[in-house]
Amino acid sequence: MRITVIGCGYVGLVTAACFAEMGNDVICVDQDRERIAALSDGRSPIYEPGIEALLAVNLSGRRLAFTTRLDQALERAEVVFIAVGTPSSADGSADISQILSVAASLGQYLMAPAIVVCKSTAPVGTACRVQAILDQHCARRHLNWRASVVSNPEFLKEGVAINDFMRPDRIIIGTEDDHAAEVMCALYAPFVRNHERILLMGRRAAEFSKYAANAFLATKISFMNEMASLSARLGVDIEQVRKGIGSDQRIGHQFIYAGCGYGGSCFPKDIRALLHMAEAEDQQLPLLSAVEARNSTQKQWLFRQISTRLGSNLRDMTVAIWGLSFKPGTDDIRDAPSLVLVKSLLDAGVRVQAFDPVAGTNIANQFAAAVARGQLQLSEDQYQAARFADALVLVTEWKQFRQPDFIRLRELMRRPLLIDGRNQYDPQALQAQGFEYVGVGRPSAEPQQRPALRIA
Repeated sequence: MRITVIGCGYVGLVTAACFAEMGNDVICVDQDRERIAALSDGRSPIYEPGIEALLAVNLSGRRLAFTTRLDQALERAEVVFIAVGTPSSADGSADISQILSVAASLGQYLMAPAIVVCKSTAPVGTACRVQAILDQHCARRHLNWRASVVSNPEFLKEGVAINDFMRPDRIIIGTEDDHAAEVMCALYAPFVRNHERILLMGRRAAEFSKYAANAFLATKISFMNEMASLSARLGVDIEQVRKGIGSDQRIGHQFIYAGCGYGGSCFPKDIRALLHMAEAEDQQLPLLSAVEARNSTQKQWLFRQISTRLGSNLRDMTVAIWGLSFKPGTDDIRDAPSLVLVKSLLDAGVRVQAFDPVAGTNIANQFAAAVARGQLQLSEDQYQAARFADALVLVTEWKQFRQPDFIRLRELMRRPLLIDGRNQYDPQALQAQGFEYVGVGRPSAEPQQRPALRIA
């Protein structure tokens, strides 16, 4: 098929590259000229494992192209995906101005019937608004055809987005148009062997399904963090509880890990948008309000542990941080727990030494003043970050942090205090090596006598 994707951000780029990989002719449009130039050379503006390999193959195969000219990109389009941003407004609502602007442009430039697909996460009713805009333009131009608008929410996880797109758990297609449904099912057929994974429903139900899915996953995370806050007080290791309840097939093991809070571009934004939708309908969602409040509290947990163990006066102390992105496999720091921790440490006068495999530049830009004055140092490797540290905090569970050289680490640190924001390490093993270990929802234990300080 001939596909146009509007928006070369995270969702748009993955969508375009994966459809091209299946043999479709795809052209991707964005207003950012520098981004288009980089993509045309095969350089991705986002960090996503495997994306540049897909770009290289499909650019060379001429199945994928990039442009800033929407009118040219629409000349032969059969399916048009809208994949622009819907950031949070000041009141928490999703800002859909970019979607509506694209809809107006489509009404101006579309020269033949096409299926217009809302891929962006947007409030219930957005696809209907896009349909109304297109219908108005068609009527104004006295056209004898009508574009059909479909809601097709994305369910991509950063870091594994290509695998998610290529091997989806489900594909939701929201439409009341039988022809549009047939075309969309044919488009996605190569990605599913069992067509029962393609779910057809109304547009509004499709839009709401995306929000409900993210809200449920966020609720599972906040529930476990709430349980963790009590379990440690009761002398119970939340990790044992996690295994115990995860074995119940009705609950499952996914998204029940206690930690230092969720972040990213989806969960926080979508929870806020749902709460705003409810308010607009004069409804209250006390459960989701509690989920958001729990997550905000959880992001402060790391700094509280540092203050509890190092004292209220932290000025001139050094804290090392491993991991800055909101999750492994991405450089995305939006709403990341690291942002709350770094800001709290800097405000307390702490010297921060941080390392992340890919997100360091984004943090440096976010805290440019602290970097300039030398209070925040982005280290070249994980061990350099730990030199002379009074505490080491694991924030993001990148694979390279799973089995570090603890002997070397112990010798580098001024004080062997390890705060595990992801419950990745074995408390007894670390305590046996002289570390003071602090985990989320894990009972505290007295650290073993540590050897004399030696800096390697």
